[in-house]
Amino acid sequence: MRFPRFVEAVSRRSELPVEQAATISRAVLQTLADRITGGESADLAAQLPDELSGYLTAPAEGGGGGGGPVTFLRRVADRAGVDPAVAEAGTVAVLATLREAVTVDEFQDLVAQLPKGFDAMVDPIPRPPYDR
Repeated sequence: MRFPRFVEAVSRRSELPVEQAATISRAVLQTLADRITGGESADLAAQLPDELSGYLTAPAEGGGGGGGPVTFLRRVADRAGVDPAVAEAGTVAVLATLREAVTVDEFQDLVAQLPKGFDAMVDPIPRPPYDR
C-alpha cells in the first residue's frame, strides 16, 4: 500500500482531513515504535511505504514505551498536537489500516506486543478456518 492510499484510508476511517490523518499516522507509528521490540519494529517497517517506515525505525523523541492505552493515546495526542478524542479515532484508524497493509502474521505479531487494554482499539483478528 502506497503512502497516499494509507493516509486516505486513515482519513476515511477517522473522518479527519488528509493532512491531519498523515500527522496522526506518523504519531501512532512513532508511539508504536516506543512500545514494540526493535525486531518487530523493523519487520513492520519493511512492509510499509518508505514515507511511513522511517517512523518505526528512527529513534523517537520523548520515548518510553510504558503504560497502557491511556498513556499511549496521550503520547499520540502530544506528538500530533490533537486532543485525546482525535488521537483515539486516529489510532483506531491507523491500526485498522495497518491490518490491511501488512501480512496477517505481521499484524498478529504487532498485536501480541500490545497490552490487553488495546483490545478495544483493534478489531479481532479472524482465525484461520479449521482444516476439514
